[in-house]
Amino acid sequence: MTSLGSSVLQWTDYVVVGIVLSISTGIGIYYRFSGGRQKTAEEYFSANRSMSIIPLAIALMVSFMSAITLLGISAEVYTRGTQFTMFYVGFAFGTPIVAHFYLPVFWELQTKSVFEYLEKRFGSTSRMVASIANSLQLILYTGVVLYAPSLALEATTGLSGTMSILLIGIICTFYSTIGGIKAVLITDVFQGFLMFAALFAVLGVATYELDGELSQVWEISEKGRRIEFFDFRFDPTIRHTWWGLTIGGMCVFISLYGTNQVQIQRLLTVKSLTAARVSLYLNWPLMIGLCFLTVFSGLVLYTVYHNCDPVASGMISSYDKIMPYFAAERLSKFPGLTGLFVSGVFSASLSTISAVLNSLSAIAVEDYLKPFYNKKDEELSDARATLFGKIIAITIGFICLAIAFLVGNFGSLVQATIAVSAAFNGPLLGIFTLGMFTEQANEKGAVIGLLTAISFMMWIILGTPKPPLSPLPVTTEGCNFTIAGNNTSILSAGITGEKSFYFYLYRISYMWYSPIGLTITMVVGYLASVAIRKISQETIPEPDPSLLTPFLAARIRKRSSKPTKMASSQDFILESNDQLSRY
Repeated sequence: MTSLGSSVLQWTDYVVVGIVLSISTGIGIYYRFSGGRQKTAEEYFSANRSMSIIPLAIALMVSFMSAITLLGISAEVYTRGTQFTMFYVGFAFGTPIVAHFYLPVFWELQTKSVFEYLEKRFGSTSRMVASIANSLQLILYTGVVLYAPSLALEATTGLSGTMSILLIGIICTFYSTIGGIKAVLITDVFQGFLMFAALFAVLGVATYELDGELSQVWEISEKGRRIEFFDFRFDPTIRHTWWGLTIGGMCVFISLYGTNQVQIQRLLTVKSLTAARVSLYLNWPLMIGLCFLTVFSGLVLYTVYHNCDPVASGMISSYDKIMPYFAAERLSKFPGLTGLFVSGVFSASLSTISAVLNSLSAIAVEDYLKPFYNKKDEELSDARATLFGKIIAITIGFICLAIAFLVGNFGSLVQATIAVSAAFNGPLLGIFTLGMFTEQANEKGAVIGLLTAISFMMWIILGTPKPPLSPLPVTTEGCNFTIAGNNTSILSAGITGEKSFYFYLYRISYMWYSPIGLTITMVVGYLASVAIRKISQETIPEPDPSLLTPFLAARIRKRSSKPTKMASSQDFILESNDQLSRY
C-alpha cells in the first residue's frame, strides 16, 4: 500500500516528465525565433490567420478539457455516478448555435478583443465593464486549473502543493509569453495527445489489475449505483438532472465558445469562416472521446477500489486525488507510466493556462492600453503593444499563481470550477446575446442587466449555509490493513439534514447558474432599455446589421432596402412633377 507524500517516481518517470516539459518549452522558443519572431501584435495574438483546421480543433478541445477534466470528472463519476456525462450532450446542442449565430458576427469584425463588439454595439462603458468582469472570471478559473495538477504531483512525487503550483505556473508562463498564440496552439496539439495517453495508461493498468475482465466494471458499478444517465425530474434543487445538465451544459458551451475571448481568439486564427466552423464541429467528437475515457476511468477506479475506498480508509484526503493515488499505487509497477500520467495531467493544465494568459494579455492591450493611449492622442505602436502583451502575460501568470494557493478550500474541483465560472459566464453571454439578438437594447440597459445578474449570481454562489452533499455508498470491508476506529467504514449518499431547512436559492444546483445569469441579464437588460428609452423619449437608431446575428441582420437589410426604393420612386415623381410645372 502506497502512502502519499513520498516519491514513487523512478528515474524513467523523471526522464518522461523532463522530455515533455522540454518539448513544451522548446516550442515556445522555436516560435520566438522563427517566422516573424512574435514582433507584431497580429502574429502574437492571431498567428497571422495561418492555423490549419485539425490543429485548431484539437486546441479548442484541449483549452477547455484541463486537468480538472482528468481528475475532477473521474472523481465525480467515482463518487456520484455517470450522470455528469449528460453535461456534454448539452455541448452537442450548443455547437451549431455558436457556429451559425455567434461566430459569424465576430468573424466579420475580425477583432483582437471580443469586447470591441460591445463598444461598437452599445458603447465604451459596456465594453469596459464586461471586459473587467471577464478578466476576473478567467483569473479565478485559471487559479483552479493551476491547482489541479498539484494534486497529482503531490501524490506521485512528494512535492508540496506549493512547489507543484510554482513549477507548473512558471513553465507555462514562460512558453506562452515568448511564443505567442501559435506556440500555445501547437503546444496544445502535443499536449492533447498526452492527455489521451495518460488516460490510456490508467485504463491499461486497471485492465491488467482486473485480469482483463472489463465486463465486471459495468456489473460492479451498477451494484454500487454508479450507472445513471436519465433523471428527468424538473427540480432545480436536485444537483444533477437531465434538464439541468443539458441546458446548463449548452449555456456553458455557448458562453465559452460563442462569446469568450479564449476560444473566439483561437477561432479567428484560420483563413475562413468555413474553416473555423469545421474546427468547431470537429472539436465536439474530440471532446466527447476524452470525456468518455475520463468517465470510464472513473468507473474502472471504482471497480478497483469498491471494497476498500481510499478516502474512507484514510489513504487520501479527497476524491479529487483518486486518480493520482491510483497512479502512485499501481502505475509505478511499470517504469515510465507514472511519468506519462503526470505529464498528461501537466499538459492538461498547461494548455488551458497558456490559452488564458495569451487571451488576457490580448484583452489588456486592446481594452485598457489602447483606449488609454487614444485619450492621450498617442498611438500605441505595434512593437510596443506586443511588448506590453508579453509583460502583462507574465504579470497575470503570477496573479494566477496567488489564486491557486487559495483554491484548496473550494471543495470539488468540477463544482468549484463551474460555479466560479458561471457567476460571470452566464451574465457575459447575456450581454452579447442581448446585443446580437435584439434591436431595442441600449448601453445603459445592457450594463444594468449585466451588473444585476453578476450581483445576483454572486449572492447565490457565496450565500451560506448550503446543504452539504456526501458521495454514494463506499466501504472499507475489503481493506487488508487495519483502519483506526472502524474496519467497515461506510459513507452514505444524500443531503445531510432537512432540505427545507436551507434557503431555496442556496439549494439551486450549480448547473443552473449559467442559464439563470443569462436569463437575468437579458430580461433585466431588455426591460431597462425599453424603460430608459420611454423615460428619455429616445428614438431607437437602426443598428448596424453586421453587429447582429445573421438571420436578424438579413431581416434588417431587407427592411431597410424597401424604404430606399420607395424614397427613390417618390423622388422620381416629385422631380417629374417639377419638370412638368416648369414646362
